[in-house]
Amino acid sequence: MNRQLRLRPILISIVAAMLAVSLKLSVAGAYSPYTTYYKDGYGQLVQIQSAYHPDGVIGRSPASALNQPQDLFVDEQDQIYIADTGNNRIIQLNEQGEFVRALEVQESPLNRPSGLYVAPGGDIYIADTGNQRVVRLAADGKLIREYARPTSSYLPDSFKYEPTKLVVDKRGFLYITTLGAFQGLLQLDPQGEFQNFFGSNKVEFSLFDAFKRLFYTREMYRRELSKLPGAIVNTAIDHNGFIYTVTKEIKQAQVKKLNIAGLDQLEHQGEFMSTGSKEARSFGEMAWGANRSSQPQLQDVTVDLNGNMTVIDSLSNTISQYDENGNLLFFWGGYDNAATSKLGLVKTPAAIAATSTGDLLVLDSVNGLVQKLRLTEFGTLVHQANKLTQEGRYEESETLWEEVYRQNAYYTPALIGLAKAAYKKEEYTNAEQLFFKAGINQGYSDAFWQTRLAWFQQNFALLMNILLLLALISYLFNRLTRKSKWRMDWQARVKSERPLLLQLKHIGYIMRHPIDGYHAIRYHDKAGTASSLIVLGAALLSFAFIQAKTGFIFNTDIYEGVKLGPLLAQFIFLWLGWTTANYLVSSLMRGEGRLRDVFYGSSYALFPIVFVGVPLTILSHAFSLSEQSIFGFLQMVMLIWTLLNFFWMVQGIQNYSVGEALLNIVLSLLALAIIGVLIFIFISLSGELVNFIYSIYQEVIIR
Repeated sequence: MNRQLRLRPILISIVAAMLAVSLKLSVAGAYSPYTTYYKDGYGQLVQIQSAYHPDGVIGRSPASALNQPQDLFVDEQDQIYIADTGNNRIIQLNEQGEFVRALEVQESPLNRPSGLYVAPGGDIYIADTGNQRVVRLAADGKLIREYARPTSSYLPDSFKYEPTKLVVDKRGFLYITTLGAFQGLLQLDPQGEFQNFFGSNKVEFSLFDAFKRLFYTREMYRRELSKLPGAIVNTAIDHNGFIYTVTKEIKQAQVKKLNIAGLDQLEHQGEFMSTGSKEARSFGEMAWGANRSSQPQLQDVTVDLNGNMTVIDSLSNTISQYDENGNLLFFWGGYDNAATSKLGLVKTPAAIAATSTGDLLVLDSVNGLVQKLRLTEFGTLVHQANKLTQEGRYEESETLWEEVYRQNAYYTPALIGLAKAAYKKEEYTNAEQLFFKAGINQGYSDAFWQTRLAWFQQNFALLMNILLLLALISYLFNRLTRKSKWRMDWQARVKSERPLLLQLKHIGYIMRHPIDGYHAIRYHDKAGTASSLIVLGAALLSFAFIQAKTGFIFNTDIYEGVKLGPLLAQFIFLWLGWTTANYLVSSLMRGEGRLRDVFYGSSYALFPIVFVGVPLTILSHAFSLSEQSIFGFLQMVMLIWTLLNFFWMVQGIQNYSVGEALLNIVLSLLALAIIGVLIFIFISLSGELVNFIYSIYQEVIIR
């Protein structure tokens, strides 16, 4: 056993030497073992230049040989501190990674120290997990005090005080991450008195939970396992006093930026995402080739002097970097081969820290080493430009963003930075184009509003004169031609229209008297096959027009392109399924409508899509997001009017009361769902049957 312990530093030195050789080769050949990506608000992956390059290995000397290290901290002088958990000590290295000293606290030995924090004054706080305490050391390593489990009536007896990570604010208050503490960070004052639980996560509430709340008895609830929020696994603090937390077992808001009141500053969507983005705010990206169906397992977060947050995923070994507002800048990483080691790829990342120059240090707990990642020219440009943009200095950032854009024309933050600079200079048309290319509808709307305002200011008088002139011409035309012979002949011709036109005009009667109008379709032949097909075709084309031509401000999907084929197929399937299901159900419920009547009525019920949807789609190109409430209201009018038409259709054609019509619709929707399931099963079994017949054919051919 002793021999193995003596050999361990030698083996680690050999591994470090191999990594160092790998570094020299990679630098010489400009090779990076990972690929860097950017993901925009639509989830599209774009490969970009490397933001960080591997730059060396720290912790190679025998004196600083690490054994299962768990935490890493860089102070204001770029001194590096490592929680050497397996060796029960704290290692201090200088900015070059050279060994300075080892802190073991001889007067009260450490036991599995898992986290540490170095205050600006030099005091060292250690999460001494094995001893269930927090230790505070002076800059010279002398023990100042211990923070044992606080005594407070607000702490439940079941609370386990096993500190794993911690930070300390400017007041000297401690924020401690304890093992499995779902209540949040344990907040202690400088004297070690319990103050509060800070930054706890919320419990996710699902539809099944709502069902249980509605139907479960109190006894059934008692038998249920308690549903707990995700436990915080790590924490960090920046120079402005914001406290960051990292949580593994949740799908959104894995990283929180908390102010002194415990409010999350990253709660809302970032400005690099479109307002209509369907994706919830989450952190931790999955590298290309990784299992992106898996949930990120974030291990640590660090914040540099510019406020950029960098998180590391222990599942995919991916490093993701965000700016101070939570907007993604870039991410990179990949899986390392178990048999070999490559510089830049970490087998089991335990912690990450940023230096004063923006470089990153990543702690590899398996190899017991610290890998250094240095900012590239591209990464430095992005940091400098984005910092100016975040501070509102858009024109100063323009030159830097132009260089970033020159290097990568698909990098969305560069487009947004240039768009903001153009907006600041009142170049609104250019800003519109850049925001559109970036896929950011909020910025596009702001620039469009300014363009629209300028157009109205220049053309309002002309527009009003044209409208007044048209009104005057219309009045004079009606006044002068009221008794003319050609007008009387035209009116007589209109009254003797063909049946098809009369059937189409019946839509106007349905708009005024819906129940009587549908009743007339059944008993007075006010609709026919041709007119119904025309209305159905117009509704189908209008639906396609709405999906593909609604303005970018209200339909960000057009940025990626709308696939009309599947949407139209769903529309036709639902309409045919409804028609069939409603006729079958009505036959069982003694309805008076025939199949053709249901067909005619279901076609005519779609006319609001044409009458409201098409003009609204055209108007969407004249609206900005400030008129979103108007746009949404008109959309709701179209939807409710269409649904009411189907209700009135059932009531009028089948000659039902209100209650009978409601029951008919419910049963029709149930029948529609059953038809869908049967079609799905039939298609699945048909595929299996084809495969079976083909396998028999192959057997016969082979024999």
